[in-house]
Amino acid sequence: MRQLLGTLLLLAATSAQAAKPDPVHDYGFQIVAADDSAITRRISEDLVKRLVPIFGKFRTELAQRRRTLYVAIGPSALRDVAARRCDCVVVSAFTSSQVYRTIAARLAPTQAAAITAVYAEPAPADQLRLAALLYRRPVRVAALLGADTAFLKPALALDKVTVLDAGQGDNSGGRSGDDINDLLNRIAQTDVLLALPDAAIYNAENFRNILLSTYRHKQGVIGFSADMVKAGALGTTYSEVEDINTQVAEIAAAYVAGGQLPAPQFPHYFRTIVNEGVAKSLDVTVDDAARHFARRPPGAKPAPPP
Repeated sequence: MRQLLGTLLLLAATSAQAAKPDPVHDYGFQIVAADDSAITRRISEDLVKRLVPIFGKFRTELAQRRRTLYVAIGPSALRDVAARRCDCVVVSAFTSSQVYRTIAARLAPTQAAAITAVYAEPAPADQLRLAALLYRRPVRVAALLGADTAFLKPALALDKVTVLDAGQGDNSGGRSGDDINDLLNRIAQTDVLLALPDAAIYNAENFRNILLSTYRHKQGVIGFSADMVKAGALGTTYSEVEDINTQVAEIAAAYVAGGQLPAPQFPHYFRTIVNEGVAKSLDVTVDDAARHFARRPPGAKPAPPP
């Protein structure tokens, strides 16, 4: 389901009604969701199949001080669980890094130590690798960072990405068309624009301007969802439900085994989608190494063609 990430990132950028937690069973974990939509049911049912065997081995003699693990599906569920006072740990899934960091920043230190995440959006490092595969040569990459994505600047700088500060935008919290065009003109000499999910920059009002400007400058856009690629970005990596859920289960298994939670992380497992028409117009010859760039969960079947 290639539209999954775009849909979930849209959910992460908007406020929903308070989550109504629904314990799935008594094996030491609870799945918390804000709705009963088809995609949420798909996520929950797949998670249950992965987590029940893990928590069947959850022995009371182990050193874990906290006995219940919540999996929060989406930002509203995360807000609900974060507001509780419970003897628990939390794994956030299908919430963007920006929203997760905003919620986690409001927690007391003891709560913050008991929460982690698998972010919804692709890992920037994987996106940069995709850009290199598409162009098959060293590429000059630029990124526009707003307040919500500024935390990525050190890592991007290590990867020699040209980073421009998009600042605070206009009085409404967004970037005006003139501001965006100015920023895009300043990176016109780079080969690729790495798009990161910052709603102040990549919103419906600006995205068309961004695509037109980068197309004029013969720049490819590496998007952060399959929907962006279908709308005119060159390509992206993306993660399906099963990819994210595998990683959540790995975190849960490590916690059951040793009582430790890892730091929040981008998706480990992903597939790739490329807009072949855009590639042709940019004189980018796409080969199988780029088309099939992926990291699949252990034992997963080969990915179907996009």
